[in-house]
Amino acid sequence: MSATLNAGRTRAALRTSARISGELLLVLVAAAVVLWLLGRMWSVVWPLIVGLLLTTLTWPPARFLRRRGLPPALVASLVTVLFLVVAAGTVALIAVPVAAQSGELTDGVVEGIQRLREWAAGPPLNIGEERIAGAFDTATARVQDSAGTIVSTVVTGVSTVFNGVLTAVLGLFLMFFFLKDGPRFLPWLRRQLPGRLATDVPVVAARCWNTLGAFVRSQALVGLIDAVLIGLGLWFLGVPLVLPLAVLTFVAAFVPIIGALFAGLVAVLIALVSNGVTDALIVLALIVAVQQIEGNVLQPMIQSRGLGLHAAVVLLAVTLGGSLAGIVGSLLAVPVAALVAVVWNYLREQLTDPPREPAADGSAG
Repeated sequence: MSATLNAGRTRAALRTSARISGELLLVLVAAAVVLWLLGRMWSVVWPLIVGLLLTTLTWPPARFLRRRGLPPALVASLVTVLFLVVAAGTVALIAVPVAAQSGELTDGVVEGIQRLREWAAGPPLNIGEERIAGAFDTATARVQDSAGTIVSTVVTGVSTVFNGVLTAVLGLFLMFFFLKDGPRFLPWLRRQLPGRLATDVPVVAARCWNTLGAFVRSQALVGLIDAVLIGLGLWFLGVPLVLPLAVLTFVAAFVPIIGALFAGLVAVLIALVSNGVTDALIVLALIVAVQQIEGNVLQPMIQSRGLGLHAAVVLLAVTLGGSLAGIVGSLLAVPVAALVAVVWNYLREQLTDPPREPAADGSAG
């Protein structure tokens, strides 16, 4: 005789499932509203995020100077000026050697194009000069036909650059104020909140701050490893501009996907015009190998230790962030996942029952 379902238990299970589904739906609606509000205020939120990330990078020297008794305003001014000097020095370290060898690189580019034409004209392609000239004419005609699209793209690019510069300037100003008044924020926040929130919110904010600092430090370490490995490879092959390329690799590590592609493309092009096709292919293989090791081994391991996230969570977070919001999503995916983990762990701490004390007679109670 087969067993039959209990009607009371079935109804109870359905009611419980419906209640849980309704609660989850409300949570998802609330999360969607929050994301919508963040999107509407993105022109303010993005500079705030940049300012916080810059502050986590510059807070260690500011903390050192504060402990020596310097006034907060003077400390913030000194650290901000030092940061600007370092940033300008980094740009000069890249630009000056490139400008000094610009003539040589230009000649190399022209020579490289000529080599490509000679290679295309020979076997196995056997593309004659007439066909090459016709291809150039066709490309020129297409460019002329799409002049309007190119102009609109250029205008969009200029607008993007202007917004990026404005965001950077606002981020620097916010960094100055965070360095100056940051330690007073949590006490001020505690006074503004009622009841239990006056304890919970400052604790979560402090943990989130520590997590952001761990993210910036781990990202800098990953970029340093990339720069050293690629720089050593370029130096061994005799590629010029090794130091600027290494610095560019380190800076580009803070911009996921596009940064690595851009730095790698520049290194391959310089190797091509200066050393030839063979060394360029070796450089390409080196960069692909380093990027694969970084993306699949180093970055998940380092960030998982510093942020308390499993390596698989880091990989999935970067993939999801890139698919939802492009480059910005990839950049913010890991710190956002770490902050969500901080809030979740704090909620678990508050909702977990304390362990029971064993009774005096040794029984479990």
